[in-house]
Amino acid sequence: MDEGRISKILEEMDKKLDRVITAVVSRGEKLDTPASRDDLGQFRGKVMDALDKRMVVLQRLDQERVFTVEWIRRIGKDVERIKVHLKLA
Repeated sequence: MDEGRISKILEEMDKKLDRVITAVVSRGEKLDTPASRDDLGQFRGKVMDALDKRMVVLQRLDQERVFTVEWIRRIGKDVERIKVHLKLA
């Protein structure tokens, strides 16, 4: 590799490192400020809303599972009756 290309790569890496350092410092400043009760309350509300939505999905899936199992039982009984009628069983 020639020195010019190496220099260019190092400069690009230096710029990227500067952006990373800026982001880390910015995050650190955010961590230094404690959350207020309102902030925590809003966060708790968002978490509870998300959990409620997931719970609704789980309840629907559970109901669907119950109905599917019952449907399979009915189909199985129908298949057995058809086998007897066709003298396959």
